[in-house]
Amino acid sequence: MSNVPADLKYTTSHEWVRVEADGTLTIGVTDHAQEALGDVVFLELPEAGRQVAAKEACAVIESVKAASDIYAPVAGEVIASNQDAADAPESVNADAYSAWLFKLKPANVADVDALLDAAGYTAETAQ
Repeated sequence: MSNVPADLKYTTSHEWVRVEADGTLTIGVTDHAQEALGDVVFLELPEAGRQVAAKEACAVIESVKAASDIYAPVAGEVIASNQDAADAPESVNADAYSAWLFKLKPANVADVDALLDAAGYTAETAQ
């Protein structure tokens, strides 16, 4: 059973989203996603300053099994990427919720309300 922290929001494409005190979003891949992928060997993260649309592929995660796109949960501007995670992609396997991938300044913070809560994501991944 995957770990699904209750304080985060989730997407059907297996990204987690933490709303920070300043209204920015920290984004990573879920425990479920890293389990499905297996050993993560490479991350390609978006550059700061990049404008992204909701559900736009903006990063890539590669494992020994497959490469998968990572999608922006909402529209906004990328304000940071986690170089530490890119340098040590296995950190995603070690703890998917501390190995964030990028931070986003949302165009409309209310868009986050439309994302799944922990119960909704758990139901989505149980299918």
